[in-house]
Amino acid sequence: MKKLRFIVSLPTKDNDYQEEQARAAEQAAHRFGVEIEIVSANNDAISQTQQLLKIIQSPQESRPDAIIVEPAGGTALPQVARAAASSAIGWVVVNRDADYLAEFRASYKVPCFSITSDHEEIGRIQGKQFAALLPAGGCVLYIQGPAESLAAKQRSAGMYETKPAHVQIKVMKAQWTEESSFKAVSSWLRLSTSQQARIDAIGAQDDSMAMGARRAFQELTTGEAREHWLRLPFTGCDGVPKTGQAWVRNGQLAATIVIPPNTGLAIEKLVGFFQGGVLPPDRSLTPATSYPSIESLTKRKVRSHSA
Repeated sequence: MKKLRFIVSLPTKDNDYQEEQARAAEQAAHRFGVEIEIVSANNDAISQTQQLLKIIQSPQESRPDAIIVEPAGGTALPQVARAAASSAIGWVVVNRDADYLAEFRASYKVPCFSITSDHEEIGRIQGKQFAALLPAGGCVLYIQGPAESLAAKQRSAGMYETKPAHVQIKVMKAQWTEESSFKAVSSWLRLSTSQQARIDAIGAQDDSMAMGARRAFQELTTGEAREHWLRLPFTGCDGVPKTGQAWVRNGQLAATIVIPPNTGLAIEKLVGFFQGGVLPPDRSLTPATSYPSIESLTKRKVRSHSA
């Protein structure tokens, strides 16, 4: 039997969650005996499109059996997806909804499906974390992913659903990396208005962005101002064991949200199709959880107020 070969296209490699996605893909490939190639788009949707079209248009004998892609831009790459499916290449979208999949599943004989984290639920969890960390209310400096990112929009929508009315949000945008968040917060700190702003917590849609913000406060402020900023609770999302969860345990983050990588599950489902003829559902959701739990965050805050 021919060895299955998959391409895994990730938006960036400069992010602990995407590193975990790559690691999960490699582990699944080893477990199921398939060959994979991981490519990074460097957070550039045009580059990702060009990379994938080059692969799809390569000689037939060198084409992969399927492409697993987390889109870098604002769309789920419908034209690239059509080119892949019409070339008999399976197409799996991770961490993004793709409304064209139902049509593709009816038109093409290759597997086309999505596996996504529930980004609105991730936002709802973060809104509940803000409520637990700021029981008396306050203002959160909220570091959002890029404007064109659907995941960033969905996380924001979910957060606004559950955060209390007495918790205010000040939005800042970054690019899912520590360095982009460091630059965004550094620019804000240089504004005179930042000196008068009342901020009670820093929440980011990504652990690496939370740590970039923390680094900006550490490096660009001094004395009492630095102590004040670094005492505030910082929260993020992704909850990778060796980074996000470790940062919670050592006190650099107050909380994170554990978001399972979806590439390994995508490979498992593709193998199930190619070797067993089992077509996965068009959309699968993977659950996220607060770390630590909302209940323990609330209890910890109650204890700190009563102490």
